[in-house]
Amino acid sequence: MTPYGSFTFFFIIAILLTPTVVLGLKGKRFNAYNMFVTIIALALIFSTKLNGAIALVVFTIWQVLLIKSYISYRKKSNSGIVFVVAVLASILPLTLSKFLPYFTHINWIGFLGISYLTFKGTQLIIETRDGLIKKQMSIANLLYFILFFPTISSGPIDRYRRFEKDLSLVLTGDQYKLLLYDGINKIFRGFLYKFIIGYSINHYFIANLRFIATSDFQNHLYYMYGYSLYLFFDFAGYSAFAIGVSYIMGIKSPENFNKPFISRNIKDFWNRWHLSLSVWFRDYVYMRFVFWMTKKKWIKNRNVVSNLGYILLFLLMGVWHGLEVQYIAYGIYHAILMVVYNSFERFNKKHKWWPQNKFTHVAAVIITFHFVCFGFYIFAGHLIK
Repeated sequence: MTPYGSFTFFFIIAILLTPTVVLGLKGKRFNAYNMFVTIIALALIFSTKLNGAIALVVFTIWQVLLIKSYISYRKKSNSGIVFVVAVLASILPLTLSKFLPYFTHINWIGFLGISYLTFKGTQLIIETRDGLIKKQMSIANLLYFILFFPTISSGPIDRYRRFEKDLSLVLTGDQYKLLLYDGINKIFRGFLYKFIIGYSINHYFIANLRFIATSDFQNHLYYMYGYSLYLFFDFAGYSAFAIGVSYIMGIKSPENFNKPFISRNIKDFWNRWHLSLSVWFRDYVYMRFVFWMTKKKWIKNRNVVSNLGYILLFLLMGVWHGLEVQYIAYGIYHAILMVVYNSFERFNKKHKWWPQNKFTHVAAVIITFHFVCFGFYIFAGHLIK
């Protein structure tokens, strides 16, 4: 059963979470019951995917053993080699799941949500290395964090320290009532985005372009903008569902979108689009690369280091989506945009060529929107076939 893919799924989740709502409104803790709900929900999601269910169990055991072992090790030592090995071991299942389809038709290690579960496991190892996680966590809390069902398939990607605070927070009935209201509001927004606006764009506009467009150029142009809008409403709708259900379960999962199509530049766009993913790559790839290069002093020019960091970040992000040409090209495209904008931003600070006023702000939003849509056109595979 696909998460949030049918009204049947919502109906089942509503029944399962009814005791959660009742307990919450009475000001009582409900973590143990929600852990039980997560197990039932995962059983439903993987009920028709036996190979995926087995892969999920094996993957979870692998990650838990790695995390618990590294936390114990970190209390005694802090070897960089051990840290690198632990990180590589954490991302190994995801790497294999990306490459195996090119060598065999049976992807015995891949399953729904493996990317987002890997991000959670890897960030726990990295934050332990950085001294942000200093104590052993209970097996129950660790499993609940990794397998938290509302966000399992496509995020948002949470941080353990924030997640744990929500788990330990004792809510009064009135506090939970506000959380419940926000959660239900987000779910209804998800229905509007995904099942009304997103569906309408895809079903009535994109699917009928051969009747709407009068030329091949118009067909491609309309598809580029239509697909960009569809992608946003579909994904933002899913995220609203995931966050809304999380709220009902007492967990304030982070937001994933913040009006990305009013971004004034490409850097601003990545601070608004798929926030949890872009922040994850920024913190654990870009920032660590820049810090490492600065520490080693192999390249003294900070701007060059920053641009190399952007190239690495977006190449990895492209590869993460898949090894097909369009995903690699999408990563390269955004790397180029970031490097060009980074250079322009430095130039403009010195020469004040682009003034800050209402007109230039609107112009910047329009320009950014077109560049972003062209990127999604590349991502869709229509430019490179």
